Amino acid sequence: MVGGGWQTWGVSGFGKAVLVIGPEALLAERTVKQAVAAAMRERPDAQVESLVAADLDAARLMEAAGGSLLASSSIVVVEELSELPSELFDDVLRLAAHPGPDLALVLVHPGGAKGRGLVDKLKKARIEVVECQSVKAWEAPRFVLAEANRLDGRCDQAAAAALVDAVGSDLRALASAVRQLLDDSEDRSMTPESVRRYFSGRAESTSFAVADDVLNGRTGAALGKLRWALATGVAPVLVTSALASGLRSLGKYLSESRHHANSDIAQVIGVPPWKVKDLSRQAAQWDGVGVGRALACVASADAAAKGAESDPGYALERMVMDVAALRKAVQTR
Repeated sequence: MVGGGWQTWGVSGFGKAVLVIGPEALLAERTVKQAVAAAMRERPDAQVESLVAADLDAARLMEAAGGSLLASSSIVVVEELSELPSELFDDVLRLAAHPGPDLALVLVHPGGAKGRGLVDKLKKARIEVVECQSVKAWEAPRFVLAEANRLDGRCDQAAAAALVDAVGSDLRALASAVRQLLDDSEDRSMTPESVRRYFSGRAESTSFAVADDVLNGRTGAALGKLRWALATGVAPVLVTSALASGLRSLGKYLSESRHHANSDIAQVIGVPPWKVKDLSRQAAQWDGVGVGRALACVASADAAAKGAESDPGYALERMVMDVAALRKAVQTR
């Protein structure tokens, strides 16, 4: 079994199967591409089939695995293994355990409980497994460093932290930003200055900046950035997600900071080290009750953003004011 990050792996080729499992879609997609590319290098004339598990039946599965009149070798990718009909579990298990010399089989499972019985049996069959787990927020700067290295660029810790601060911890957004910054640099390097210069006027309107303003009590600034973000195409659900994430981190900090030193708290609560200072400052003006009520406000706004109300923009503005008021209420309790 391999996994635990974003490295490049030598995944299985013909006569073997690999299970790619985990919720981090970017890492899973890259692993699948690596597996297919490796098999194609081995046999360029192989037939490549990409199948959706929910649409499969036994005949279609065997047809794809058996090659064709034009290609005796097959590379078969089965996506969304969690949706595989239960009557095909044994067929997939047999195929994975004994794929035959002319089949390269890639099974992709998004993680979670659904279809877990099949996953456990596949692991017992000792096929290769690549884990694509979600990257914790505190690990995001390490992803930036690895991504810059993967693209033959240069980046230091300060630049990586600055980029995560500007963009957030979504891997797709970070990967895109790293590529853009390196491509725009004459020497393919990233610095904190280049990050700030490139994202000047952009980071201020992101959902994360709105969330930071709300949690720090800057209601007017938060409303202004919210309106600008929505006007420039930021999805409402990204705003509610960012604020919910900030509140959850703050709640964890309030709970754990009494038991851990600041030097250890980042890893304990799952945030990047640079975020601890922000949380320490915010914690002075919040308590657990306020955080809980604020999360309820965000949940209501999130439902509105997903269709429960006709005007998600109004719901988000109400959320900003209600959450900011809860922060102020802490000071008077």
